[in-house]
Amino acid sequence: MNSDEVRRAVMSELSRIKHPGTNRDLVAGGHVQGLEFDPDGLVRFQFLLRPDDPTDLVKTARLACEAVEGVSEVKIDVQLPQMAPAGETGRQGGLQPGSVPAPTPKPGILSSVKQVIAISSGKGGVGKSMVAANLACSFARSGRSVGLLDADIYGPNIPLMFGVNHRPNVTGSKGNELIEPLEAHGVRLMSLGFLLDKEQPAIMRGPLISGILKQFLEQVEWGPLDIMVVDMPPGTGDAQLSLVQTIELDGAVMVTTPQDVSTGDVRRGVKMFERVNTRVLGIVENMSGLACPHCEEVIDVFGSGGGSVLAEEMHVAFLGKIPLDPQVREAGDKGVPTAVSSPDSRAGEALSSLMHAVDERLAALDGQ
Repeated sequence: MNSDEVRRAVMSELSRIKHPGTNRDLVAGGHVQGLEFDPDGLVRFQFLLRPDDPTDLVKTARLACEAVEGVSEVKIDVQLPQMAPAGETGRQGGLQPGSVPAPTPKPGILSSVKQVIAISSGKGGVGKSMVAANLACSFARSGRSVGLLDADIYGPNIPLMFGVNHRPNVTGSKGNELIEPLEAHGVRLMSLGFLLDKEQPAIMRGPLISGILKQFLEQVEWGPLDIMVVDMPPGTGDAQLSLVQTIELDGAVMVTTPQDVSTGDVRRGVKMFERVNTRVLGIVENMSGLACPHCEEVIDVFGSGGGSVLAEEMHVAFLGKIPLDPQVREAGDKGVPTAVSSPDSRAGEALSSLMHAVDERLAALDGQ
């Protein structure tokens, strides 16, 4: 088939896909826009994903295109509808209050940082900050320049985990001040915990959270970095949306524990990142089995295999398991993460393997 025939065949296949809610096909419903086909077999188009659309609609469209003879590659640019002007929020296509705004990363921010990854979770208490801290240290031990941004505004644990608690310096002239990040274990650090008294709570609404995160991205003298790790708060709230609207993430790592109450929340987190056009690098299962100190038998305190099952269900990579180990807790409380204090322990080796797995996923996705 020639280019026009292939393009018509692709449009025909997309027209066969019905939206389960409206029963209109993807073309007639306005989901597919600007479809192009080049002689090398590349199909490219924009896909308008509305708040109530099922997230697998994009995947269904991709598979339909890939099945057309003559198509070698499919690239889909997922678009979210813009906020409707005042007085028009009831019209079709305008985002309703509380729905997901379109991500609009601003160019130039963190221009000296080569890669930025977010460490996220669906719920608290799964060891997300531990994973973020040790992943940053593992990257630093591999010889890279690393920054760690603590975006968990309500629970800033990074100062404790790195053993630093003094206030950072501010440099520059009035109106152009920059905060100098602190540094520990080869990692440059910024956290709201450095700016608050030890027992002072962070009592603030969403706009303030967004403002603080924006300040940490734009007004901290991070310098040149090979990679920045962002420790996100749990859930799918203001901090997550502010981050993807401010910078373009290279990917997100989702942390879960094996039991269903955790994997269910992570499932929602994965879908949130998909909604805002941010790729999920994979899922890591934390607290995966406790080795008895007396007989070495592994006890599955929180169950087993939930992370790998979830990764398979969500069609994302499974990055590995990190065992439940009292030494990991002790290392974090002492301010010397396991990747630094006990790199040869079971947990230390698992965390090192996680770093390599993240590296491989970044390389594989960048090569696509």
